Amino acid sequence: MGDIAEQAELPRSNLHYYFSTKDELFRAVLQDLLDVWKQDALCFENFDDPRVVLTSYIRAKMGHSRSRPLGSKIWAEEMLHGAPVLGVNLDESLVPWAKMKEAKIRCWVEEGRILPVEPSALLYMIWASTQHYADFGYQVQLLNGGEVLSDMAFENAVQTVTSVILRGIGLEP
Repeated sequence: MGDIAEQAELPRSNLHYYFSTKDELFRAVLQDLLDVWKQDALCFENFDDPRVVLTSYIRAKMGHSRSRPLGSKIWAEEMLHGAPVLGVNLDESLVPWAKMKEAKIRCWVEEGRILPVEPSALLYMIWASTQHYADFGYQVQLLNGGEVLSDMAFENAVQTVTSVILRGIGLEP
């Protein structure tokens, strides 16, 4: 906890006031990440047009991959280990949340607004494509001549991911 307090530039006592253990702090970090990502997906409730919803969602997810890459890596690590910290809480919060997004996608398919697609697979593709820029940031940088993506290159990446996803379900970006 001392190292964490030092990195956060906080007195150790302040950190212990809010979190008595490292696991408690880690759980709070993971829950915050999930809450932020759920906020990104409010477009599923706020809009009905699949193009608008998915464009907004992809942009938000890409933005967080750029602004909070360590968050995505921490989340990936938790998932790779079977969610030992979040455990049952994840089942109770993530599963119903994802099912609601899948239901919206299924509705678009049934209404003929997008091509038939397995809703969960579409979400997985979006998550994989957007979080790649965080989880594999070093690889992206290495393949970009050792440079972090410029604003223009990042915007091109957002546009490319959006175009590929939308065209895959029969929509023009």
